[in-house]
Amino acid sequence: MVRGKAMSEEQSVIRLEHVAKEFDGETVLHDVCLDIRHGEFLTILGPSGCGKTTLLRLLAGFESPSSGEIILDGRSMRDVPPDGRRVNTVFQSYALFPHMSVFDNVAFGLRMSGIPKVEIGERVAKALRMVGLAGQAGRRPTSLSGGQQQRVAIARAVVNRPLVLLLDEPLSALDYKLRVQMRTELKQLRREMGITFIFVTHDQEEAFSMSDRVVVMNEGCVAQVGTPVEVYEQPVNMFVARFVGETNVFEGVAGQSDGGILQALVEGRTCELSSHRGFQPGDRIRVLLRPEDLLVEREEPEDDDKLWLPGRIMETVYKGSTWDMVVQLDSGHEILVTEFFDEDADKMNFQAGERVVVSWFDGWEVVLPHEDDEPF
Repeated sequence: MVRGKAMSEEQSVIRLEHVAKEFDGETVLHDVCLDIRHGEFLTILGPSGCGKTTLLRLLAGFESPSSGEIILDGRSMRDVPPDGRRVNTVFQSYALFPHMSVFDNVAFGLRMSGIPKVEIGERVAKALRMVGLAGQAGRRPTSLSGGQQQRVAIARAVVNRPLVLLLDEPLSALDYKLRVQMRTELKQLRREMGITFIFVTHDQEEAFSMSDRVVVMNEGCVAQVGTPVEVYEQPVNMFVARFVGETNVFEGVAGQSDGGILQALVEGRTCELSSHRGFQPGDRIRVLLRPEDLLVEREEPEDDDKLWLPGRIMETVYKGSTWDMVVQLDSGHEILVTEFFDEDADKMNFQAGERVVVSWFDGWEVVLPHEDDEPF
């Protein structure tokens, strides 16, 4: 990267090269390699203890890697302290000074850096306008709502003109309605500011609703990196498939494969699957399907050559725009099906106890090797 020149959207503002971290002899991050692009909204998603907060602390400079390199804007961050990096963090607790006004909270870092008073006033005013708090400069944080306190914390971080803004689960203390509102506001802020946002959460809905890309982590490793659509619709292993939403898993055995079409035995019935993996005849496989990818009918269509699996509806749950149905297949396997309402309302009027047949849209399945089963 050429220093001093504007970065394009595709250039990496941060590069992690084989980064690992140990605490007291225990490895909590394993060989993490990742390029984070300039101007993107990247979310690090994973369960508690997967290493996502440790990774954020390494980027901020609060911890040092045990091995590997972190490169920010073309410069190695080895031995560079937090205040020497163009990175700012918004913490889960916001960490505002309760005895200071909103203005003074936002201005604190600038004053510590010796910025002239006039410039401080201009930059703080601009930052507060950006987060919609222009009229709240004289108030104390304790008199503000949770959402307003979060915006103060963001203003305090962005007023220093960082290249990267790190957000450590900043929505977790807010109620659901406010969390949804703040997701939209964070996306808008990212566009207005044109800097990189790195957001840490365990909440899949938050990750998918805001992010350009998602990094799914498990037990200190990067399990998958991709757009929300890629991660949800094409999970690379069982952990990702199960962590990022409901999924149905069908056991099967591979047959012949030709041109991306795999002959297989699934739930004891022969079918064709879309798969470009190199399965060999006899390999055990798992077929993954989201609940909304499944079709339910009362009778198997006579002119349809799909694989239809017979079963019985055990339970229905009305959710407003959808019906959830628990179907027990004749094999004994219970699956979850989600049907969206359409103009054919009678079609949705399934009742517990009804006999049905279940299939899926061609090509919507994900086929994984049976042994690709990470702990969950």
